[in-house]
Amino acid sequence: MGRSYRFDQPMNVLLLSAYDADSHKRWRRGLVEAIPDWRWTVLTLPPRYFSWRVRGNSLSWSRGEAAETLRRPWDLIVATSMTDLSALRGLVPEIAAVPTAVYFHENQFAYPLSGDAFGSVEPQLLNIYTALAGDLLLFNSDYNRRTLLAGAEALLKRFPDCVPPGLGAEIAQKSQVLPVPLEESAFAVGKRGRSNRPTFIWNHRWEYDKGPDILLAALQQFVQQELPFTLHMVGQQFRKQPPEFARIRELLVEHDALGAWGYQQSAADYRRLLRQSHAVLSTARHDFQGLAVLEAVAAGCRPLVPDSLAYPEWFGPLGYHSGGGEDSAAIELGDAMGASAGRILRGEPLAVADVSRLRWPSLVGRYRELLGNLAASGEPG
Repeated sequence: MGRSYRFDQPMNVLLLSAYDADSHKRWRRGLVEAIPDWRWTVLTLPPRYFSWRVRGNSLSWSRGEAAETLRRPWDLIVATSMTDLSALRGLVPEIAAVPTAVYFHENQFAYPLSGDAFGSVEPQLLNIYTALAGDLLLFNSDYNRRTLLAGAEALLKRFPDCVPPGLGAEIAQKSQVLPVPLEESAFAVGKRGRSNRPTFIWNHRWEYDKGPDILLAALQQFVQQELPFTLHMVGQQFRKQPPEFARIRELLVEHDALGAWGYQQSAADYRRLLRQSHAVLSTARHDFQGLAVLEAVAAGCRPLVPDSLAYPEWFGPLGYHSGGGEDSAAIELGDAMGASAGRILRGEPLAVADVSRLRWPSLVGRYRELLGNLAASGEPG
């Protein structure tokens, strides 16, 4: 479909990031930079106090200076899915008729429960309300889209009465898949610096949902093969961490395999570690797109990831099988590490994936087309 939108003047766009986590910040900055001829205004709220933030962002923005910004004339609003859009449109009626796209970095139905998870369904209901209130819904993967639709249908069936029919179909009808693009710097060509010592990298948030217990079990199996290796453990860290990280460090020290450890303040140092690594590991219990893995693959790493979640959309059959549950996933990852290490030690190349289709220049046209056509649909006459 060709572009059909038109504006005689530059388009005025309001971007709302209600829980401005690192990946959300990365996406919104990339979008603003990729379409510089639109006039962007950005409102954000910090990524903390999750339960309050997802329910209270409409209150935070509906009064004071933010409300004055909202009441200005807009051609288009782009909001992240954490935005309480239905309430915000009610509290600030001036935006009720402005064409609005909602970007789903994640959904609240596919998160794994941990021991401290709260039992409220309100975050899930807010996903449904915001999806119904938006005019165009963009998902960073089909896995994200499918799990939201399935989760919403299952939740709505639990309610005793007065649930309107066809809500899932209504959400599906206005949904599209459009990934978060990778920056050009992720594809920078430079000296790879890979040695003949098998080098792996695990580059995720240091939290329960990223599966440190699965990684520990996989490493405990892998080290039994007595192959030399290095593992870089990097990613965003928090004050409270699952205990498996301390045990992983002990195991790596014991086997002379400890590489970089902890969050990398320098982007250049982080990119260098990616280029030095032969393979990137994932033990995630959920990944709605898997940006950390994708940027490692863009740097030349082989993905050693589950053949589930969003990964098959990007890598096809390259993932290790995990259909037998988490115990199976740990065994399969340990075997995959062993097979990869063996190939590296024999001087044989590892199979890698081409993710160049996910770079900003490849996707910006689709962003411009979908968002521009939505804005044009709200033009008078």
